[in-house]
Amino acid sequence: MKKELYTKIEINASPEDVWAVLTDFSKFPEWNPFMRRASGEVKQGERIEVYLQPPDGTGMAFKPTLTRVEANRELRWLGHTLVSGVFDGEHIFIIEPLEDDRVRFVQREEFTGVLASLMLRMIGENTLRGFEAMNKALKAKSENR
Repeated sequence: MKKELYTKIEINASPEDVWAVLTDFSKFPEWNPFMRRASGEVKQGERIEVYLQPPDGTGMAFKPTLTRVEANRELRWLGHTLVSGVFDGEHIFIIEPLEDDRVRFVQREEFTGVLASLMLRMIGENTLRGFEAMNKALKAKSENR
């Protein structure tokens, strides 16, 4: 059974500017209040390392695999907790052009696995607040490039 968290925000910046901020993992500690650290090559099929710290939540490090990399448009990764099929999350970032130098940024995560409902009840609210904090910070960083 699939569960989902979903957020969006409009950003007054080009898709290229938003993509540049989103994929510069080395700069996450400077601006990202949710994904405190990330490293690895932004290339489909690559494993990256990510450290998340939701507001009022416990931090977690994991090594998801990039499942889709479409420059200036979409970035996805798939992570597993414990064993695949127990609690999996596909994190999705979408940059939708609206007009010149304005986009809608969508951040969502699809959770699947036998523990998806239980885990989402435990972490869902803090994680959603983390998404929203990151969206606002990405907006500020992208608009000030």
